[in-house]
Amino acid sequence: MEWHLKTPLSGEDVKKLEAGDIVYISGEILTARDEAHARILEFAENGEELPFSLEGAVIYHCGPLMQQTGEGKEGKPEWKVVSAGPTTSGRMSKMTPPLLEAHNVRAIIGKGGMKNVSEALKDKCVYLAYTGGCAALAAELIKEVKTVHWLDLGMPEAVWVLRVEEFGPLIVGIDSKGRDIFAEVREKAEKVFSEIKS
Repeated sequence: MEWHLKTPLSGEDVKKLEAGDIVYISGEILTARDEAHARILEFAENGEELPFSLEGAVIYHCGPLMQQTGEGKEGKPEWKVVSAGPTTSGRMSKMTPPLLEAHNVRAIIGKGGMKNVSEALKDKCVYLAYTGGCAALAAELIKEVKTVHWLDLGMPEAVWVLRVEEFGPLIVGIDSKGRDIFAEVREKAEKVFSEIKS
């Protein structure tokens, strides 16, 4: 199946997606890598409110390359996306379950899959795989840099709020029912490898 979804996503949006489906997303997505995940969890631990909303949010594992193009309203910098390819998601695997417990994030975009997150995703979130090496294509699909938070973490680690149109194609790698295509492929590969060895 092919789906065209708009953010913020609802629980129903997520529950209808099956592993292997193709998804295109329009609306707002937020980038977040290791440092941003750590700070989000720190805020949750301290009971502090985030400067951005993760209600129905789509988190993109991405460390974009940005170019400042000038100053906009209230003297805030204006930015242009130069490159915005997906980061390897495995690095965020351990931080994802507590993050999903604290916030209603509905989709995570990245590359390479994630380990031991199927249970945390169940009934609330999906993992969407984006092909690595598509940084220039991704940049074209980002229509506006709305704002940036935590730039003190550095450009790739900051949380960039982006407006996208038909962002994809994304493949549902782990659905909200627990099916994990990456785990299935690993299992098959290990089986073939063990058969070859024996």
